[in-house]
This record gives sequence, C-alpha cells and structure tokens, in this order.
Amino acid sequence: MGRLLGRLFVGGTLFLITFIGYSSQIFIIWPWYGSVLSVELLALLIPFNALLGMLLWNYYLVVVTDPGRVPNNWQPDFQSEDGYEVKKLTRGPRFCRTCENYKPPRAHHCRQCKRCVLRMDHHCPWVNNCVGHFNYGHFIRFLFYVDIACTYHLAMVTKRVLHASNGRFWDEPSFLELIFIILNYTFCIPVLLAVGGFSIYHFNALRNNTTTIEGWEKDKVATLVRRGKIQEIKFPYHIGVRKNIAAVLGDSAWLWCWPGPPQGNGLKYPLADPSDPRAESWPPKDPNALPPDDPNHTLTLPSSPWTYENGALNPYLQPNGMVRRASSSRRGKKAHGHISSVPPYHPDYRPPGDDDTFSDSPGSVGSITDDEDAPSNPRSFVRRGSEGYEVRPINRENMLRQHVLEQVHEPGRYNVYVPETPESSSTSEEEEEELPLASRVERWRKEAAV
Repeated sequence: MGRLLGRLFVGGTLFLITFIGYSSQIFIIWPWYGSVLSVELLALLIPFNALLGMLLWNYYLVVVTDPGRVPNNWQPDFQSEDGYEVKKLTRGPRFCRTCENYKPPRAHHCRQCKRCVLRMDHHCPWVNNCVGHFNYGHFIRFLFYVDIACTYHLAMVTKRVLHASNGRFWDEPSFLELIFIILNYTFCIPVLLAVGGFSIYHFNALRNNTTTIEGWEKDKVATLVRRGKIQEIKFPYHIGVRKNIAAVLGDSAWLWCWPGPPQGNGLKYPLADPSDPRAESWPPKDPNALPPDDPNHTLTLPSSPWTYENGALNPYLQPNGMVRRASSSRRGKKAHGHISSVPPYHPDYRPPGDDDTFSDSPGSVGSITDDEDAPSNPRSFVRRGSEGYEVRPINRENMLRQHVLEQVHEPGRYNVYVPETPESSSTSEEEEEELPLASRVERWRKEAAV
C-alpha cells in the first residue's frame, strides 16, 4: 500500500471515530440537557469520554509502534536450553529469501512493509501498519474499547430517542438534532457489527495464543489429520489461557486494559511441551508434497521448455496453417498408422485399418463409398479449436442411413423383419425410393399394424 493511500485510510478512520464520538455529544446530548452543565450530564459524558480517550490512545499506539523486525545477521541459537527457537520445514531453520536472513519462529514476510515482521498477525490497512509482536496488545485493546465505546454511544443516543418519544412536545428533538441522530445510528451500528465480529475472532485467538496466519495453518493441519496423512499434533504455543493472555497484555491482570509492552523480545517463545520434537517443525507439512529425502538429489532442467511427459515433444502439437497441418498429418500417418480426425463417439468414426470407408485427410470427414446410392458430398472441412472439433454441416440423412445400415448388417446382432409393401399402396416405386429410409420404415410399420 502506498504512503499516501495509507495516510488516507488512517485519516478516514480518525474522522469516523471523532465524528461518532463528538457529534453525538455536541448536537444530541448537549441540547437534550438544555445546553446547561449539570451533574447528570457530567455523569453521563465523563465515562464516555474516558472510553473515547483510551480508544484514540490505543489507536495511535497501533499506528506508530513498530511491530518488530528481525535484527540484522540474526541466527538461531541451536544450543539454547530454554526450548526450541527455530521452526524447521525440512531439516534446517526458516530462511527468508527476500530479506536474505533467518526468520525467528512465528515471523513472516510482509509484502506491504517489505520486511519480516515478528509474530506477524496481519497487515491492517486501517492502521497503515503490520500487527505484530510489539503492537498486537495495543490492537486488542483498541478493538475492546471500540466495542465498549460504541455500545455506550448507542445506549446514550437511544435513551435520548426514547425520552423524546415518551415526552412532551417541547422535548421533541430539533431538525438538526434529528439529522445527527440518524447519522450517528448510520455510522455506529455498522462499525459495531463489523468490529464486534472481528473482535470475537481476535479475542479467541488471544485466548489460544494464535495469530491469524497460524489460524490458517491450524486449519490446514486439521485437514491433513482428517485425511489420515499425519498424526494429530498439539499447537506448540498454547501454554494455557492465563499465560496466553499475559504474553500479550502483560503479567498483571489489573493492567490488561492499560497500554503496556508485551513479554519477551519476539525472537523466542515458550512452548507447551519443549520435549516434543514435533513442536520444532510447526506447521507440519503434507508428507506427499515433500521431495524425496535424498541429500544428493539435484534438479536438472530439460534442454528445451517445450517438453511432454518424459522429455519428449508433445505429439499433439499442431503446426499453424492448413498446408503445414496436412503435411504433418501425412507424416504422422506414415509413422504411426491411421489416425481418425473425428472422436470415437462420432457416427463417421472408423477404427484403425478401416481405410476403405474412411478418408483420413485432415480436412475431410469420412465419406460413404460402399453404397452406390449414396450421393456424392462436397468436401467437409474440420477445424480444430480450443473447444473441440468444429465441423461444417453435412448430409445428416446419409449419415443416419449409413449408421442404420451398419447396425443392421452386423452379423448376429439383430433379427430384422422387413414387411412387404402392401399392394394397395398408391405410392409408386419411384416415389417411394425418393422418401428417406426412416420415413419408409415408419410407413411400413403403420401399414403392417393395420
């Protein structure tokens, strides 16, 4: 995200917060109390402004706090006795090829920030910053105060609306007050619904000591376990609900709502079971997707990028142009025998070797040559396209006739009964010959049924 666009997102967020927070007090609550300072007014607005102040403070901290970056030339400590410090994909520590540096556990590369972020959760456009190890606690508090402040705001404005609906005519809101009541409802309710659902997800992630990226990884691991590809493995960073929350918001539960630094430096995290060797390789990979465990294996590229299966050329590649395609087809026929130009389910399909009834030229469809009555058809061209075969219209009557004759004359397939032509028929033999075969058979059946 560009610098200007990120600043626009932050400015829009600040405008939304201040509009909801202060327009309700100035244009709704203050006129309701007669524009006079009183104890009841202070008792109503002081808690709301305290929540609004904590919301803005935590939002500022999320925006300006560096989520954490990997130190230059950092390397994992393989001799540490406090537990594992690296996650292994195969047999080595995680390495970022973009930053050209080792990655600590739970760190990921952000394409927006163009660097690796410690305990990266996600890149948030509304704060124009990554949410990582050092500002995740501020982000959780920001969501918490948004939920509480919006709920308090809706209760305060709704109380004013109920008082006006049950009061006398002099307590009715003015036109300006009514406009701001509608605007506050319009802005506050969608914010509460959207941020509320987002808060539920992140509060649950805080409870389980899981980031958004690790939540995706857990879903993939659950799929692999369900399919029986790997054994069930416990998430290695779930060390208990109390410790999970303390790792982000601080040790003292009384100060969880107050901004403070998280535990640790973001380069090492305690594990639930340091003695479990599988915790070192989170997330576990699909064993079928890994390359063979051969240390001497080297990747050899083919000599040409136009390869097919075992390195040979693709035999189905067709040259451009009708003439070159025809010559290629003739060469293919000489080398590989007869190749049909229509699919097997086509009525004109002939098996290999049946050349007397099929023309294998690439620009024609099989013609009927074994029947003397078949009229000569002009050459029909076949064009091979991305969607299959495109054939110009041909004589469907001859196609049906040939198909019926082939099915009927196959030895041992049918016992055919052809009724004799009734003598009382008024149709001459010449006129009957001109009728299609299907029409003649249907007429004979009707006359035989009579």
